[in-house]
Amino acid sequence: MSNAPLMPMATAVWLVENTSLTFRQIANFCKLHEVEVQGIADGEVGKGIKAYNPIISGQLSREEIELSSKDENRPLLIKNNDIEISNSEKKIKKYIPLSKRQDKPDSALWLIKQYNILKDSQIAKLVGITKNSVTSIRNKSYWNYNNLNPKDPVALNLFTQKDLMNAIEKAERRVKREKKEKEKQLNQK
Repeated sequence: MSNAPLMPMATAVWLVENTSLTFRQIANFCKLHEVEVQGIADGEVGKGIKAYNPIISGQLSREEIELSSKDENRPLLIKNNDIEISNSEKKIKKYIPLSKRQDKPDSALWLIKQYNILKDSQIAKLVGITKNSVTSIRNKSYWNYNNLNPKDPVALNLFTQKDLMNAIEKAERRVKREKKEKEKQLNQK
């Protein structure tokens, strides 16, 4: 048994208004009673409910609606794979206390010394400071450069080891690509 669509009543209103599906098909899809769907069609149920288009939300495709419109015994099938509400990979900007803010330039310096292949923009993104700050740290022109102490950002919990490894792999791929392009240019001369 498939799950109900988001906002089943509003979806049913839209399907009644915009398709030639049977009340039974709409009721089964929206997990409503057939009498409720008929009530929607008669204007007795769902007054004031704004119709919700299940195609725009990615729960149904036009093809799915057309197939079921042609065969009244065919149930509508919800598209589950497109409805992903993921919270695991979302990065949430967390508040960094004043006492810890000095760790960012220190971490940038550590990354510059340990992983010279990382671009300034990559370091800036990892550590959470501006690219200009990273560039000035690299050039030793940062306003507070003499007071910086290189510190491991993973140990300071600024980002994960996985984030660091991904950035290094990306940088290594870029370096290989640039090396191939240089060789290509040398061979053309």
